[in-house]
Amino acid sequence: MSQPPRGSTGPDARLVVALVAALLLGAALAPVAYDATRADGPDASVAVVPLSGAISSASADSTVEDLREVRRNDSVKAVVLDVNSPGGGVAASERLYLAVARLAEEKPVVASAGAQAASGGYYAMMPAERIYVLPSSIVGSVGAYAQTPPPFPDGVVRSGPDKASSTTQQTRRQVEAIQESFLDTVFEHRGDRLELTREELAHAKVYRGTRAVSLGVADALGTRGDAVAYAAEQAGVDSYDVYRKEPPRRGILLLQANDGGNGSTVVVRDDGLGYEEVETTQFYLLHGRVDATGEVSHNGSA
Repeated sequence: MSQPPRGSTGPDARLVVALVAALLLGAALAPVAYDATRADGPDASVAVVPLSGAISSASADSTVEDLREVRRNDSVKAVVLDVNSPGGGVAASERLYLAVARLAEEKPVVASAGAQAASGGYYAMMPAERIYVLPSSIVGSVGAYAQTPPPFPDGVVRSGPDKASSTTQQTRRQVEAIQESFLDTVFEHRGDRLELTREELAHAKVYRGTRAVSLGVADALGTRGDAVAYAAEQAGVDSYDVYRKEPPRRGILLLQANDGGNGSTVVVRDDGLGYEEVETTQFYLLHGRVDATGEVSHNGSA
């Protein structure tokens, strides 16, 4: 049998070369094919914005910024507000409500309640087209309260009797005004769905998910996934990505000020609800009470 001339390539060798070339070509084209797949993917998204924990000025700042970001993002077609909050400070809760209302003017907004969406947390959900709750969710608490500092001690000189303090009657009127505004907002957004009178809602009860739906305090039992699907439907998108914002990190803010050169220091701590070491009247849209340690204790539900 004759041997192939030196330097020539037999059929088996040519096959190996062809296979190697094919593998190298496939490897070279793989990133292109992957990028083409990505380019053909969804060009729309549903954003999930979390609202977690007690509502403070700092946490409201972060959530409002998240809401502004998704409102300005053209690829975000709808938003789910993912709430797990007992509420918090009045001003911070009102800011969240206004930011959600601004967003709802431009894009569909749907709310999803976790373990609780009460008081200020419930307030922020009002502009949503639909509120989803779990059977065990705690929802409602449409009311307000104030914590007042102790009376000024003897020897404190003030420019007038109302400086840095208020009477019980003044504080009560302020709380009542805050509650009336809260009630007005709930009835503006949900009045045609509520099975409660204004007086009944003003009792500020909380309701478990199933009961909340039957009373019109919420709209449907469902998960966050159900809320995402409904939001996408309202936006008219069939193919979409889910884009979840990360919740803000919670911490302690210390403000220090030296009094001239004598070395004395004033320390103010923000424990998540307000400046608790500054003794002013604190107004809350909060389900529960703030104790001396800054923790929130909760009441029962209906």
